[in-house]
Amino acid sequence: MANFTPVSAAVGGVLIGLSAVLLMLSTGRIAGISGVFSGLLNLRSEDKGWRIAFIAGLILAPVIAGLIGYGMAPPKLPLNWAVIIVAGLLVGFGTRLGGGCTSGHGICGIGRLSPRSIAATAIFMVTAIVTVAITRHVLGG
Repeated sequence: MANFTPVSAAVGGVLIGLSAVLLMLSTGRIAGISGVFSGLLNLRSEDKGWRIAFIAGLILAPVIAGLIGYGMAPPKLPLNWAVIIVAGLLVGFGTRLGGGCTSGHGICGIGRLSPRSIAATAIFMVTAIVTVAITRHVLGG
């Protein structure tokens, strides 16, 4: 693990938790990305300002970190756009099916001791571990 950086990971975790608490205190909303984004797609939603700021921050923070030379490697994307599109659709379907995304369940739900979120996060983690095991060890990725 050449990129193991526990200090920056801990600082990042604290910042994510702090932002989730601040969003809950200021808007009464949970910082689940799928819920924040779906609110942007709802034409009748009146609270688009904070949602736009939230999504913009998710996009701009890594861009700015890369520009100032924080040492982030560019992501490795598949060469085939069809794979990216299908993966995005599957993630969207999964978040609808699971009643939220990893950030909503894993950060906010577990923090509220929600049994549903604890179960969903356990399933996310097991699925991720199995996926990595298959793609890295069985398929030789």
